[in-house]
Amino acid sequence: MTLRAIVKGVGHYLPERVVPNSEFESFLDTSDEWIKSRSGIERRHFAADDEMTSDLAEKAAKSALLDAGMDASELDAIIVATSTADLTFPSAATMVQAKLGMEKGFAFDVQAVCAGFVFALANANALILSGQAKTVMVIGAETFSRLMDWEDRGTCVLFGDGAGALIMSAQEGEGTNADRGILATDLNSDGRYKDILYVDGGVSTKSTGFLRMEGKEVFRHAVEKLAGTAHTALEKVGLCGEDVDWIVPHQANIRIIKGTAKKMNVPMDRVIVTVQDHGNTSAASIPLALSVGKMNGQIKQDDLIVTEAIGGGLAWGSVLLRW
Repeated sequence: MTLRAIVKGVGHYLPERVVPNSEFESFLDTSDEWIKSRSGIERRHFAADDEMTSDLAEKAAKSALLDAGMDASELDAIIVATSTADLTFPSAATMVQAKLGMEKGFAFDVQAVCAGFVFALANANALILSGQAKTVMVIGAETFSRLMDWEDRGTCVLFGDGAGALIMSAQEGEGTNADRGILATDLNSDGRYKDILYVDGGVSTKSTGFLRMEGKEVFRHAVEKLAGTAHTALEKVGLCGEDVDWIVPHQANIRIIKGTAKKMNVPMDRVIVTVQDHGNTSAASIPLALSVGKMNGQIKQDDLIVTEAIGGGLAWGSVLLRW
């Protein structure tokens, strides 16, 4: 028998304010058609002024607990993937822990930008396989609207706010690639590429800063690295793209999503796409897409799913799991 980390529940939360592409036309040299043609994005959600990242994460967490039929007291740990925590410290995860009334266990944040949820899920898997925890809530939550330079039309139209959550729990499997749960993970980073996607501020620089991106360079790296990490995860358990039921990618850009699917020989009707409605929600995008995919009746038990993401660092990786 082999211990696996299986999905027990999934949920998400999106702020009430919906921002269509047309809203940017009043203050930027842009248009709905320009944004859609370059990114596939049609609208995104922005958090209210009094709505923090931990608030979004809490609501996604409660949605996942409801889906799993569980109480927060049954959780051993919470991991929040975010680059936009409420405060420098403490972690957003401990704030969510308190909001949920969870008085035991532990909580911490993971920061790998858009790849954060993949890194957090891999960490949850390791905690479960090592016996450090039996049930782990993994949340991706972001308020990226707070990092935007509203004069930079190449970046500010791309990002949105939101949160998604998965509950992972230990269960015995047979040790084959037919098991439910996480079957393989693959994590990577290369700090030489910092300058193509970063925020030009932080605690040590005494400023919040804005997101800066060299879009063409990010695109050049994204398709190759995303397809590569997905293939690596599949190869670890003797599977290939043709075996995949769903790719649930980081929702950054429809051209990247299509390019990655093509390299993996997976048709687009087996790819969960939410970028048109959410924009790029960074670490929240994969759990948001998983939750929407299940809610829409696309993702079903025993489906083989590849999640992959790339973000600032550069950091990239993938998780292969059977739902």
